[in-house]
Amino acid sequence: MKVFEDEILVKLPDKYTGIELLIKDIATVHAELLVIHPFREGNGRTARILANLMSRKQGYGALQFDKIDKKGMDFYIAAVQKASAKDYSLMIELIGSVFPG
Repeated sequence: MKVFEDEILVKLPDKYTGIELLIKDIATVHAELLVIHPFREGNGRTARILANLMSRKQGYGALQFDKIDKKGMDFYIAAVQKASAKDYSLMIELIGSVFPG
């Protein structure tokens, strides 16, 4: 958690000038929190709450995670697995697909 804070969280800007970087940062934070897996239960819920907080803090609505169907869930799992190797490309794609707009 300390590395997560020092290497990712403290580097997040207070204000984003565009949604591309915001989506990238939400995807990175979301994926890293899932990879850390600090909780026995509620990992996904906690990561979604934080993702929504990041979006709402910038004036956007909640991410539309309910759009993720069974096929999307398989993609989500693949995105988390790739993120464990610091490749956030699939998670960025997924967060972009559920970003409000």
